[in-house]
Amino acid sequence: MKREFPSAETGNLAEATRTSGELRRALSVGTATAIVIANMVGSGIYTTAGFIAREVGNPWVMLGLWVVGGIVALCGALCFAELGAAMPQAGGEYIFLREAYGQMIAFLSGWMSIFIGFSGALAAVTLTFVSYIHRFFPALTAGGMSGKLVALCVLWILATAHLVGLGPGSVVQRALAAATVCALVVLVGAGFVFGRGSASHFFSAAPPHGNAAVALIYVQYAYAGWGAAAYVAGEIRDPAYTLPRALLSGTSIVTALYLAINALYLYALPPAALANVMAVAERSAAALFSPHAADLVSLVIALSVLDTASGMVMAAPRICYAMGRDGLVPLKADTVHPRLGTPARAILLTASWASVLILFFSAFQRLLVYVGFVVTVFSALAVGAVIVLRYRNPELARPFRVPLFPVLPGIYLAVSFWIAVYVLLERPREALLGILTVVAGLPFYWFQRRRKST
Repeated sequence: MKREFPSAETGNLAEATRTSGELRRALSVGTATAIVIANMVGSGIYTTAGFIAREVGNPWVMLGLWVVGGIVALCGALCFAELGAAMPQAGGEYIFLREAYGQMIAFLSGWMSIFIGFSGALAAVTLTFVSYIHRFFPALTAGGMSGKLVALCVLWILATAHLVGLGPGSVVQRALAAATVCALVVLVGAGFVFGRGSASHFFSAAPPHGNAAVALIYVQYAYAGWGAAAYVAGEIRDPAYTLPRALLSGTSIVTALYLAINALYLYALPPAALANVMAVAERSAAALFSPHAADLVSLVIALSVLDTASGMVMAAPRICYAMGRDGLVPLKADTVHPRLGTPARAILLTASWASVLILFFSAFQRLLVYVGFVVTVFSALAVGAVIVLRYRNPELARPFRVPLFPVLPGIYLAVSFWIAVYVLLERPREALLGILTVVAGLPFYWFQRRRKST
């Protein structure tokens, strides 16, 4: 019989509480799917197509790489679905790594996520939001103090919405995700129906200036975030049923959107005109409609980026909360507000650190590129936990199992290994900096372990 949990999204917050100090299982499949969509549809889809066009030149190879990226993301989502359904706790990747490889590896992954991966990306996303509304408010600049203050306001408004309860946070997340998807669908439909594009662009190749390996790295960057719902598994109602559906639905919706959007880019401009263009969405809109259409696209991108920021504010603190429960984060990060039912301190800690990055670091986006190598490695280790735990802990209850095991985990691991080796060989400085950033977490791990033991 399917286990039912009370719903906080309908206002029954008190009924949804299980025990004092525990998170409330109150999130529906709709909210969990919205979290996946929010964390995936960031700035990557609006900026990477021009770089991919430069690398490969052939429009069908470009679209094929987006299909491959979607398949790889679905393989990862299926693995996280098995792990999350078997271990439905807040923390996602941190929990999977801890159970498969031990606490130190899990801590280093969480260290990267809290201090660089999520918080750094959250700071970058809020500043990106400012850069897109700058078109309408020229006084704002993402690198200036006025832009930073707006970014801080956006960050803390979202943090407050997710702090005051799962109900308000869920409403905000679902509304932003629905608005983003609808806006993109309308934009794609209008582009193909009313736009001044040409189908001949799909048969007009440009000379390649790179290779498919680099292009696939860009594609994988755009697909990042497919496992976001696993971070809130401790708050999902009936996770054995809900979590797999949210991960697969969100990843499938985004894959379809990405294919449609890239097809629209190619309909608007041939690969030669797309090559090396960063603002590819605005350039395509101007070609399809008029130069003023870029303003409308900027609004859609700003909405999408705001959705991404909200999803990160919801997912990132759950890692901090899970590490706090293991005694690896100070300041009682595992505290659950007795009335609101949210990991209040973890949300405040995450938002505070992101605020520091917004205020004092103007070039930290480069650091995100450096640690991309390490993020790929940790994601591969988390997916590999499916294989490790199948053999190490075969009696673990698994309400959902990865189909075609071990083929699908193997696909994800092979692509991740390929990317990691390529970065090591071609970008050794970036890879080394990423490794050093991880190693820098070891003293903190040992200090927290010693503090916990005494």
